[in-house]
Amino acid sequence: MSVIYFISDLHLGSPNATESLIREKAFVEWLDRAHQEADEIYLVGDVFDFWFEYKKAVPRGFVRCLGKIAQITDAGTPVHWFTGNHDMWIFDYLPQECGVQIHRKPIVKEYNGKRAYIGHGDGLGPGDHAYKFMKKFFDSRICQWLFARLHPNFGITLASSLSGYSRGKAIEKDKKFHGEKEWLFQYCQTIEQNRHHDFYIFGHRHFPGSMMVNDNSQYINLGDWLHHYTYAVWDTKGVRIEKWQP
Repeated sequence: MSVIYFISDLHLGSPNATESLIREKAFVEWLDRAHQEADEIYLVGDVFDFWFEYKKAVPRGFVRCLGKIAQITDAGTPVHWFTGNHDMWIFDYLPQECGVQIHRKPIVKEYNGKRAYIGHGDGLGPGDHAYKFMKKFFDSRICQWLFARLHPNFGITLASSLSGYSRGKAIEKDKKFHGEKEWLFQYCQTIEQNRHHDFYIFGHRHFPGSMMVNDNSQYINLGDWLHHYTYAVWDTKGVRIEKWQP
């Protein structure tokens, strides 16, 4: 029997250092619990509200969570880290320093005799064409090379500001969960037509909850730690959403 923990959308760094620190300390407590119980841990995107790795510099802060993650991987527990739309510019620093396994696209994993399709969720499904175009640009080496030419004091400040603006616009736009009209849910239906998965586990949308894709397949969204403090646990009983009380 395997016990797997999932969490996403902590957006550490937002909306300010004080509130982020409170959330980070709660996240470290969660990591302690997860390490005690889980065989593997999945951080399913947007752990940071912004991240960029210069060759010789990274954003300040987050030492508590990064140190705890390094401690967990040093002890032999695998930690999977998915890049999200806010921290897609993770390169080799976190794998080298914290021992995490980086995933830039959805992956398929099997535990307890069940199969799951796991990813952050941004840019999947129909619609959202403007973002999909922007994501291709941000993922390009030329964009990353150009941004790296900016001094960290300016580049990180500018990008953090834009990231906060983008997140605010997204929250305002997506205050309502659209059920079967959700792009991610429609994406699950498309994937399910080609290959069966018992669970589809995503972040990105900030709404905790689940829907049945069909009689044998379940879509789960992990929620966030800006408002909900939710996460998921997968064991022999299935995948369930739980709420952390910091």
